[in-house]
Order: sequence, then structure tokens, then C-alpha cells
Amino acid sequence: MKQSVRGLAAWVALLAVSMTGSAIAQDKTALGSEREKVSYAIGLDVARSFAPIAQQIDVASLERAVKNAFAGGQPLQSEAEAKATDEALRKSMMAVQGAAPGTLPPAVDKAKVGLMLGDRAVGPGLARIKDEIDLPLVMQAMRTAFANGTPLLTRAEAQATLQAFGARQQAQVATRNRADGAAFLAKNKTQKGVVTTPSGLQYMVLRAGNGARPTPSSTVQVNYEGKLLDGYVFDSSYKRGQPASFPLTGVIAGWTEGIPLMAVGSKYRFWIPSELAYGPDGQPQGGIGPNATLTFDVELLGVQ
Repeated sequence: MKQSVRGLAAWVALLAVSMTGSAIAQDKTALGSEREKVSYAIGLDVARSFAPIAQQIDVASLERAVKNAFAGGQPLQSEAEAKATDEALRKSMMAVQGAAPGTLPPAVDKAKVGLMLGDRAVGPGLARIKDEIDLPLVMQAMRTAFANGTPLLTRAEAQATLQAFGARQQAQVATRNRADGAAFLAKNKTQKGVVTTPSGLQYMVLRAGNGARPTPSSTVQVNYEGKLLDGYVFDSSYKRGQPASFPLTGVIAGWTEGIPLMAVGSKYRFWIPSELAYGPDGQPQGGIGPNATLTFDVELLGVQ
């Protein structure tokens, strides 16, 4: 594989230049503002993640799909087209691994690969920060990396830039989530049927039960669905198709306090402030941001 890739290096570079020659003529030769450095660093990071398939990507098509995502458009490829493109790309890369040095990989429609990645990977990811980056610089960095050119940032500089940017983003999201959560809870506690505990936990009885009640040290069996304030479902036993069992000593504080209020057979809705949930760290792997207020619908099925 390594020899094959090296044998393709010159071909990849020529391909990148032939596809983007007019754009390269307008490329920046130096980065001034922090915004420019962030944009370029993001481009290098994206290119690095796609390095194994760089020779299979039409960068112009990828850029078109990203611009479409920024504009809020529907994907330029259907689900069926994207699936077929992905399968063709995988087959091509598997063939490359066994190819003789200096041979070209099996033909893949590079424009379709570019659209697939722009539609479903790069575009949606960058759209969330589109107002904080310059897309032309993102694409310049990607073209340079794909063509094995000399980037305007070293790898260490790019990593430092992204780390600083990530920290700023995290702080902004944390501040916004805390303010949004406080405003929501202040209004929600005035709604009919909502009870607020001294800790700030809020709940509503959706269905009363008459079974046993757990203690804070019990193990319980529940069905539940967890959402963010914007309605995003980050966890659901209903979607998994089976109830969950766990000790209340091993869950977030809002659950440890709230579930013992329930009797088996009941269903409650809980609104859990961030300090009783995942706090300033959030749970990134679960899609929960820093200082996020959470909503849970919980059915208590059993107590052990």
C-alpha cells in the first residue's frame, strides 16, 4: 500500500492542479487574522482525515456541496446515490491495497465522491461554524494538502490553532447553554403541574403509579427518552427496543434525586438543570454540550 501511494503522489498533485488551477492563482500566500488561521487549520484537519482517499476526491464538487450545505440546501446526492458511491469507493480502496507499485486505482467517479463527502460529512460539520470561518481558505488548505504542497501552517501551528478555537467555542456554548437553561427553567416552573425541588430539579407526573418506590441506592428498571431543550433526542431506551436497568448510585444527580419520587407503574417528565446533569464538561460523545439542561420522560417499570 505504501509503495502504491508513493507511486501515485505525482499523479495526485497534477490532478489537484488541473482541477483547481484558476483557484490556486488567487490563493493567499500568508495568513493574517486569527479567523484566517482557524479556517486554514480546519482545512488541513479535514484533508488529513481524508488523506487515504485524496486521489479519489474531486475538490470542486466537494466545495459545491459544502456551499450548498451552508445555504441550507438539500443534499446534492440522494441517499441511494451516496450509498452506491460509498460502496464503489470502498471497493476501489480495497483494490489499491493489492495493486502493484505505480498502478492507478480502479476508476471511481471523483465528482460523486466529492459530493458525498460534502453533503454528508464536511458540509454539515462546517455549517455549524460557517459564520466564523472563510470557506475559500478551508478549501485552499485542503487543495494544498491533497497536492502534497507546502502549507501555510505547520502541523504544530495548526493543532495549536484548533485547540484554541475549540476552547473558545466550548466557552461560548457553555455560556449560551447556561443562559438558555436558566431562562427555560424560570418559565417552566410557572406551568401547571410542574413541581420544583429545592435543588432546582423540576418534574411533572404524566401517569401515577401505585407500586414500590426506590431509594437513592436502589437498582431500577426503566424506559426513558432524553432530550435537549431544542428537542434533540440524545438517548432513548424506546429506540433500542428494551428497558434499561442500572443502580441509582451510578447516574446523574438529577436521576438519583428524581427517580425515588416515583412509584412503579408511574411515568414522570423531569427537567434537569446542568448542575444536576453533566455540568460544564457535558457529554460530547452523547451529543450533550457543556451546561446543557436536559429533559427526560421516564417510566418506572421495576425496583430491585
